[in-house]
Amino acid sequence: MSTPFSALMSVYAKDRADFFREAFRSVTVGQRLRPDEVVLVQDGPVPDDLAAAIEQEVAASVVPVVLVPLERNQGLAHALTAGLERCAHDVVARMDADDIAMPERFAKQLPLIDEGFELVGTGMFEFGDGGVLGTRTPPVGEDVIRSYATFHDPFNHPTVVYRRSAVERAGAYQPLALMEDYWLFVRMIKDGARVANVPDPLLKYRVDSGAYQRRGGAALFRSELALQKRMRRAGYTTRAQYLRNVVVRGGYRFVPVGIRRIAYRLIIAPGRR
Repeated sequence: MSTPFSALMSVYAKDRADFFREAFRSVTVGQRLRPDEVVLVQDGPVPDDLAAAIEQEVAASVVPVVLVPLERNQGLAHALTAGLERCAHDVVARMDADDIAMPERFAKQLPLIDEGFELVGTGMFEFGDGGVLGTRTPPVGEDVIRSYATFHDPFNHPTVVYRRSAVERAGAYQPLALMEDYWLFVRMIKDGARVANVPDPLLKYRVDSGAYQRRGGAALFRSELALQKRMRRAGYTTRAQYLRNVVVRGGYRFVPVGIRRIAYRLIIAPGRR
């Protein structure tokens, strides 16, 4: 018997009802090893069709569901924090409301949690209307993950399973646009959490036409700079690594979208270009 665990999802107004249904079913009826509960955070008001989908999926779920409605949209960090507070179990599996978990995902991750790891991610396929676009394979091995984290996010956030106690010990989620997960994982590693990745792609991550646009721009550069400053102050990176990250990762935010797409497909998620 594996450790009991909660699946944590957050849904908000811009999520599509049909994508939500597919995501929800993939972590419940579609899993070889089902969670003991789903904690579903509704981050602010949602359109009628999405509200109906939520109501119907909760009512028909083969897994108990705890619905956590928030009065207004406050962003992912706040929504996940609210959800973690309602999870009945220390082990929590993340899931986004528009992705698809492969049937063996939890069956492959939970044994590593049982072995003593506190943060376990997996590889993932990126897909869109045209099918699979590429594959993101994470670093494997604790020493490799720790080193990799000085320059890249070592985990695919939608794939992780973690112990809530380890998340809280590291300071939990903190608002940082599009990088709250990277900052959390760095703090968990620095705090001594045992970490692992399953290289197999155990989740299909949905990529829309605006994905490459969102990875750039002045706002994301400011978030990147804030992240690098926090990592440097925490002593996770050296001064040389900080400067490298600001130049390379920060500069990436300002290259044309077409070049950013090619670089991303070559380096981060190899696949069709």
